[in-house]
Amino acid sequence: MTEEEFDGFYAAAFPRLTGQLYAFTGDHGEAQDVVQEAFVRAWDRRREFLAEGAPEAWVRTVAMRLAVSRWRRARRWLELVRRNPPPEHTPGPGPERTALVGALRELPEAQRMAVVLHHLCDLSVEQVASETGAPVGTVKARLSRGRAALARRLGEADELGEREDDRVR
Repeated sequence: MTEEEFDGFYAAAFPRLTGQLYAFTGDHGEAQDVVQEAFVRAWDRRREFLAEGAPEAWVRTVAMRLAVSRWRRARRWLELVRRNPPPEHTPGPGPERTALVGALRELPEAQRMAVVLHHLCDLSVEQVASETGAPVGTVKARLSRGRAALARRLGEADELGEREDDRVR
């Protein structure tokens, strides 16, 4: 099958196959996804299609198998979740984390990027330089300035927290 023939085949068969798979899956988006995936696989075999004689049947069979496979995978996942439910309550970030994120937001982007990559993502200075495209010396300067600014901002937050604690007492 030539590319032009395949394009014509796709245009004619896609809506019909999507309708058939929609009836099978009950989900129009899922039907479109599996039919599209089946056509991607058919594209790789388009030269053999004329010899096989039933390209639409082949695509339908592949799409049906994909739908069943996805359904089984989803069912296994659901069984796993039922056996191991998520915790009832997941605590939010603590006050320290909230203060850190707030202080990081106030840093210039370049400093924030350097601090996050180095201290939170555990990248070396050289790796940060490579990832950001900045020279190593520049990364070191950004880290130094960023840490100093964070220390000032977090120190101010601590002072505010202490003042509020004093008012509550």
